[in-house]
Amino acid sequence: MSKTRILIADDHGIVRQGLKFVLQQEPDMEVVGEAEDGREAVLKAEALVPDVVVMDIGMPLLNGIEATAQILRRSPGRKVVILSMHEDEVYLVRALSAGARGYLVKGSAFADLPGAVRAVMAGKCFFSPSIAKILAEEYTRQVQQKQLEDSYELLTEREKEILQLLAEGKSNKEVATILDVSPYTVETHRNHFMQKLSLHNTAEIVLYAVRKKLIC
Repeated sequence: MSKTRILIADDHGIVRQGLKFVLQQEPDMEVVGEAEDGREAVLKAEALVPDVVVMDIGMPLLNGIEATAQILRRSPGRKVVILSMHEDEVYLVRALSAGARGYLVKGSAFADLPGAVRAVMAGKCFFSPSIAKILAEEYTRQVQQKQLEDSYELLTEREKEILQLLAEGKSNKEVATILDVSPYTVETHRNHFMQKLSLHNTAEIVLYAVRKKLIC
């Protein structure tokens, strides 16, 4: 059985060693490299061809969000799990918009990391339990506060396709290529579903898709 190849990017050596120790205990995983800043992470992701990059959000020279975006622009098939001290939607949305599909709060990272790696390799999302709880509570609060109804079933099949692809980090041009339509058509459908769902920007599209489990 081939092992999942993992690159660890964190500016604290002791954290990298701890994460490496945890992952090396898993029979289906191997750590193939380490990086101590965002620029090094981008370069090593290209040179070492890992399956998964475990990325600290607060990196010197190039922050973890931008490093994630650059890695995935160069290699869209790569998976990224973000490590963060922040337990709020702002950072989560930024990470997901950059293309990450795992978001771990550092307090639970050692316990949750192997499961997160397996989840993103299976094409799913993975969030620390505290983040998942915040997402559920915030969604419930917004629905009750605004007395909203979920209008997802009002979307056309094409609108649902485009919603998911955009939430996965694809650009309008990339979506147009995948669906064999024009970028103008994609933009038209995007405007329609955003109006139906009361969404206003890409970050809200990503967060909606996460809450609906469209990209998890």
